[in-house]
Amino acid sequence: MSLLDRYHVLVHNVSAAFGYDYSDATPDWVHPFIHLILVLAPALLITVGSYLAIRGIFKLWKRRHTSTFHPEPIRGLEGSLFSTVLRYSRRQQALMIVVSLIAMPILYLTLELPKQIVNNALDSDRFPVAVLGRDVDQVVFLMLLCGLYLLAIILNGLNKYGLNVFKGFVAERFLRRFRLLVYRQWRSDPDSRNQSEIVPILAQEVEPIGGFAADVLTLPILQGGTLLTILFFMFVQDPVLGAAALTVLPIQLVLLPKLQRRVNALSRTRIKEVRQLGRQLSEQLHERQVNPTGLLPAGASFRELEHVRRKIFRLKFFIKALNNFLTALTPFLFYSLGGYFVIEGRITLGALVAVLAAHKDFSAPLKELFNYYQTLEDTRIRYHEITTFFNKSIQQSAIVQADNTMPQEVSQFEQAQLRYPASSLKRQGAIATS
Repeated sequence: MSLLDRYHVLVHNVSAAFGYDYSDATPDWVHPFIHLILVLAPALLITVGSYLAIRGIFKLWKRRHTSTFHPEPIRGLEGSLFSTVLRYSRRQQALMIVVSLIAMPILYLTLELPKQIVNNALDSDRFPVAVLGRDVDQVVFLMLLCGLYLLAIILNGLNKYGLNVFKGFVAERFLRRFRLLVYRQWRSDPDSRNQSEIVPILAQEVEPIGGFAADVLTLPILQGGTLLTILFFMFVQDPVLGAAALTVLPIQLVLLPKLQRRVNALSRTRIKEVRQLGRQLSEQLHERQVNPTGLLPAGASFRELEHVRRKIFRLKFFIKALNNFLTALTPFLFYSLGGYFVIEGRITLGALVAVLAAHKDFSAPLKELFNYYQTLEDTRIRYHEITTFFNKSIQQSAIVQADNTMPQEVSQFEQAQLRYPASSLKRQGAIATS
């Protein structure tokens, strides 16, 4: 048996495990779909997931074994962003996680009830049916299911509203504390050359950090749980359609992080340019230097900021367009392959409608998780830049203090030689003989 024949046998066995058997009546166009959905895409997903997991474990191991001791860059803050957030909002994070987990059963009801309405209330001829010991007709049963669906929607909306309001409270509280700590560190900094750069730090750079403090654990748990709930619902309706929802995920995992790293590098450049511009404007405002062509450096900074922001916009919109295109490919599989399954009687029309509606909700948490990754990287960059800013000022102050103390020590040694020349000669002779 050749390798190609073995591959076809493998595809037939996998499809049989998912409850779909080939036959002579199966159209030829179905075969490439089955190969892509059940074999190629899962193999690529496993490969990409294994690579990302191994790389993450290796980075974590390397960080733990090569880490050195660093003092707190700002008094009251940790060296890691996650540690700082958990230090000041541990209880609030636990409460938001509980509220996020409560939303999962409610979400499953909002997915299951439309299917029941289509299959059992609209397309059914077995009325009257018994509900809580009473026989009801088709219209009453339809109203009951619609009422339950409305109740599930209301509960889901109230849960999200309460969670978002509490997240805003946590974010603003952490932002106020973070600004106070940065401001206190700036006031205690003896180096006055960096005073102009504190304005963009306190006004702009700390804002995303405060907003991220409320999403550091809640957003991945909420959106990840939503993603798993929707995926579980799809697999319950039909395993092949559930696997089709993951077809484009490996491509998104490979391309989008690479593009995002380029955006992160440009964001780091933009932060440095904004600080440089603030330093130039502060020097001109306080007349620290006489520069008749003071407009030229500012104009150069404006042009550089425009150039960097244009690059960021192009990359961000390209990432968004690519993600939207890849997400739109999955409904094509649902309409073609799922429509064929409905015609063949494998699934019901209500199940296909429910899967299509679930996939519409499936793309939203996936986008939120990618946005979370982008926000995480951007916030880490901002946090690192802020702590690095104060680390540099501390190092400069230490160098200045060392330079000031060394001449004092030399002068004290010379004075001792002038006062006690004999004793100094004896000490030098003793040192030489030893």
